[in-house]
Amino acid sequence: MIRDITLGQYYPGNSLIHKLDPRIKISGTFLYIVALFVVSDFIGFGLSALALAAVIGISRVPFGFISKGLKPVFLIITFTFLINMFMTDGETLFQLGFLRLTKEGLYNACFMGLRLVLLIFGSSLLTLTTKPISLTDGIEYMLSPFKRIGVPAHELAMMMTIALRFIPTLLEETDKIMKAQMARGADFESGNLLKRAKSLVPLLVPLFISAFRIAQDLAMAMESRCYRGGDQRTRLHAMKLAARDGAALLALVLFLALIIFQSRIL
Repeated sequence: MIRDITLGQYYPGNSLIHKLDPRIKISGTFLYIVALFVVSDFIGFGLSALALAAVIGISRVPFGFISKGLKPVFLIITFTFLINMFMTDGETLFQLGFLRLTKEGLYNACFMGLRLVLLIFGSSLLTLTTKPISLTDGIEYMLSPFKRIGVPAHELAMMMTIALRFIPTLLEETDKIMKAQMARGADFESGNLLKRAKSLVPLLVPLFISAFRIAQDLAMAMESRCYRGGDQRTRLHAMKLAARDGAALLALVLFLALIIFQSRIL
């Protein structure tokens, strides 16, 4: 399951989505999330799914690779589905003891489950098609207006990007530690959920030590390259919006307008 987490990973490519300006992709992800919360019926979700499928197809990131990101949050999606299905009042369809399935509950469960799946797909596509350094530059640029009120835009952007970038690194390290302990006889896969959770406790100490070591190596590497934060920092490649970025932004605005129009009309 650890290897299935795709959040924070970059999938190398040369597609149109990979070439888009990171500011456009960050804005697009934000607008897509807003659209998912504006949607009020399954027709809107169908339009959102079609738009996302088109973007995934253009990005050339394999759908199977993106869908792996659902496995680590499968329990959360299932829990949300069950809570909505059995805790919503309405017309009773089936009842067994204290469990009561209602028509409205079934509708809400499918509605929320679909929203979560599309949210995960849409947000994963941002990091899969954007290099960490480009993501940092994009976030810093978008936070730069807040510098006037004392917000450390560069430091915040750097911290967010390093946190995202370290997720797959720490997962790989966790996988290595688990394999090393399994070779010594540790069992992480048998027993009930509580027993399996307890078996993961011995992983914490070596994982913390490894995380501190990686963080120290990163700090030394940044200091050896004379990194001193964002003050008067310049870039080798300045970000410039191209025609494709304008077209992508226009498509995003039209998509959001379509979702708002559809949710208010139908």
